[in-house]
Amino acid sequence: MERIELADFLRRRRALLRPEDVGAPSGGRRRTPGLRRFEVAELAGMSPDYYARLEQGRGPQPSAELLGALARALRLTRDERDHLLRLAGHHAPPLLGGDEHVGRGLLRMLDGLRDLPALIATDFNVVLAQNAMADALLGEQTRFRGLARSCTYRWFTDPAIRARHPADDHAHESRAQVDDLRASLALRPADPAARELVRALRADSTEFAELWDRHDVAVRRSDCKRIRHPEIGLVELDFDVLATARQDQRLVVLTPAPGSAAVSRLELLAVLGRERFAPSGG
Repeated sequence: MERIELADFLRRRRALLRPEDVGAPSGGRRRTPGLRRFEVAELAGMSPDYYARLEQGRGPQPSAELLGALARALRLTRDERDHLLRLAGHHAPPLLGGDEHVGRGLLRMLDGLRDLPALIATDFNVVLAQNAMADALLGEQTRFRGLARSCTYRWFTDPAIRARHPADDHAHESRAQVDDLRASLALRPADPAARELVRALRADSTEFAELWDRHDVAVRRSDCKRIRHPEIGLVELDFDVLATARQDQRLVVLTPAPGSAAVSRLELLAVLGRERFAPSGG
């Protein structure tokens, strides 16, 4: 771990960013260029004190996962992300398989969707970033570890996830997730993480195993979702997906039909802010 080089790299990358680059209001004139330390820490979901120690060349070695969150917060390119990992004493991920680094363009699109719930996920349904409205509607989706990082895995193994959707929608949601996962696996069948996800789901969920054995396949480009929220009640939203050229990452946007009850409910949600869902497995 090259602490001094790491600290210098973080400071210089932070100085290049403006609040509007990350979808935040400028807040008036600033004495120094760039984001403030606490703003970077907030974007990365980490302690401001811990981030400050990194910029000062102190503190323990950050995990690769934490560095990935920092790379997204600082809007680093893939090359800059790999450099950050190496400075911190980690290996850059191989080019094969799914790369979880989110590019600047996709993050800018996410930042621009302030009034609608939106998130960025991998093709295996691992949420990499989400905006404030998605946070308020769905709860924090990036906090999970291991197999539970995949929303598909949690759908088939965690009853608390299903409780947020009407029972009448469960069968459709299960089929849609399995068919989409089959399509994603076909694009990179040798990916060990993907194969492990399928193996675990077949072992842990009879429902998944039965649906998987049907060998149905369909990319999920759009759909309708009904979500139970403890404050605003049942909200029905259109679900649209924009995939990257490599098709390994997706921008998912949830929108209400014009004139529907969901419009006013999302407006109320924006006022209420983040929903603290009870912890579930993962």
